[in-house]
Amino acid sequence: MSAPIPTILLGGTGYVAGELLRLLAGHPQLRVAGVMSESRAGAQINEVFPQLQNAYGGLRFGTKENMLALLSGKVALFSAAPHGASAALIAEFIDTAELNGCALTVVDASADFRYSTADAYAAVYGHGHGAPEILDRFVSGLPEHVGATDKPHVGNPGCFATSLLLASVPLMELGIAGPDLYAMGITGSTGSGRTPAPGTHHPERHSNLFAYKALEHRHAPEVAGLCEERTGIRPSLHFIPHSGPFARGIHMTMQATMQKPHHADDVRDALADFYSDSPFVVVQDGTPRIKNVVGSNYAHIGVATDADTLAVFVVIDNLVKGAAGGAVQWMNRQLGLNETTGLSGPALAWT
Repeated sequence: MSAPIPTILLGGTGYVAGELLRLLAGHPQLRVAGVMSESRAGAQINEVFPQLQNAYGGLRFGTKENMLALLSGKVALFSAAPHGASAALIAEFIDTAELNGCALTVVDASADFRYSTADAYAAVYGHGHGAPEILDRFVSGLPEHVGATDKPHVGNPGCFATSLLLASVPLMELGIAGPDLYAMGITGSTGSGRTPAPGTHHPERHSNLFAYKALEHRHAPEVAGLCEERTGIRPSLHFIPHSGPFARGIHMTMQATMQKPHHADDVRDALADFYSDSPFVVVQDGTPRIKNVVGSNYAHIGVATDADTLAVFVVIDNLVKGAAGGAVQWMNRQLGLNETTGLSGPALAWT
């Protein structure tokens, strides 16, 4: 077995960063060499993430300059930096890597490289793109939906987008339903990030359930664009997200009118065949439950039909399959590793 590839993590103190560090601690082919946090530079990793115990020994958060100094040979880089800040930061690392002759592979967990054009990004996020000159070096989409690519870097889709794409892409590509798709998703409080805010703080969500950004969530245009890139058809997606009274997980229900009536078993078989080469996607009988995927990189999908109405149910862990796990899966692929490496652990179930 070859030596593990040195790995850098940018934006290292949020929930997604914590999950990346948890997953990478058990990865046999990636070795965390540096974790960037300007605000916590000098602090030990387990001071911010005590759940990691001593997985990283005395490793401490470093500055950008500390991380740039690691760019030599072959390096993997994950960015969990905020939307809007990640792109310019990544561009600096790519430029420095090229000057150093470093073979750098980037997977960005922010939204900055999920759109193919700067105009599309600006239309959704309301500000200019931080590094439009390198957009053409990134591919976006789910590993399950993107074939071989010559792009060296990846913009990983968002958490809601991941669950929506898992349902919408096969429906559109197989001609089962669409282009009008109606979806309702419930997400855990970790999806709102580490900093509490009114409406996202967990005490406000406990024993509570409410919709937010109804029909205007920014993952809807992301899904429409990525679905169109894969299928050639742009769906009309009507999406209503909800804040759930739990910490992690997403439960997505997508409804559509089928092109012609199908029995649920037939749709289930079609989806199972579509995902037959996707090790993390399980198409099951009945309706899936969040507890069966939380803590894992798995997605469970269920189906129901009534006459020409179709419902597809998807559950994922928003922090794993919807963020950190999806990013590691992509990095595995980009580095020529088995995409399940370091990710095959089962769900926690009781959280």
